[in-house]
Amino acid sequence: MFVCPLCASPLTTDAKTWRCDGSGNAKGTRHPFDVARQGYVNLLPVQQKKSKAPGDSEASIAARQRFLAAGHYAPLQALICDSLKNVHAKDGSKTSANGSWLDIGCGEGYYTQAIAETLAQTGAASSLIGLDISKPAVSTFAKAAKQNQRLWYQVNTNDATLPIYPMVASAAHLPLQTGSVVGISSIFSPILPEVFAKVLADNGYLLIAKPDHGHLSEMRAVLFDDVREHDSDKFLPSLEPYFELIDTQHIRAPLSLSAADLADLMTMTPYAYRAHGAKRAALLAHAADTPFVTEAKFVLYVLQKKSA
Repeated sequence: MFVCPLCASPLTTDAKTWRCDGSGNAKGTRHPFDVARQGYVNLLPVQQKKSKAPGDSEASIAARQRFLAAGHYAPLQALICDSLKNVHAKDGSKTSANGSWLDIGCGEGYYTQAIAETLAQTGAASSLIGLDISKPAVSTFAKAAKQNQRLWYQVNTNDATLPIYPMVASAAHLPLQTGSVVGISSIFSPILPEVFAKVLADNGYLLIAKPDHGHLSEMRAVLFDDVREHDSDKFLPSLEPYFELIDTQHIRAPLSLSAADLADLMTMTPYAYRAHGAKRAALLAHAADTPFVTEAKFVLYVLQKKSA
């Protein structure tokens, strides 16, 4: 299922070290990738990095953990899981349970863990890959999976638990064999049509979650002089050559946020650096006395890969 990010040779997985067989390079070099003590493997070579520490920072990850643990975005998590169940119930025979599900931009794993549980219940996949370019995010996700005995080397093949592969890697350079995954989820993460189509098996599914029109509009009106509306479906035309859109669902989550909630929400989003400092401070000061009321709005797209 996995390929070396350096030479594209097949990778053999192990609890301590992943190693390619060297067939993809002239020297036959078998590149090793050690498994971190937290339980993840780093398949992001230096040449694929655009910065020294790409992806979300530790502060952003910690803020997101607190905010999501409070249940503010639970309706979206539930919608994603329900959509997975519906897809499998409707069309499960066209996808192979022997393939893995790939969660692009898994972060600290809030949605990924729920997806893994749903896939285990439905039998729609044999394993789950949680992939992100942020090492701190994947490390956090891997720690939780390891503590719950869900890493690929901890799960017995006879168990009902789905084995999880936490991985630091680039979404643009997926270290995966062609057609090796039965499904892909991208929750507020990059949309790469050709890359997704390449690694996805025929008739496999693609789930995409984005902010919808009006998402946190009250909050953005306070923080920005010029509020640009979310163009949620602007990427759909780029997917048309490879995927068929089979379902679109919208969901709302009313929010009443304390100053601490607002601080975490701003830290976990681009608002942390895009909004003027004085406006952020004024918003937090207001919420210290009265909870700030706004509404989260999301859209979930379900697509299926077209047959070759």
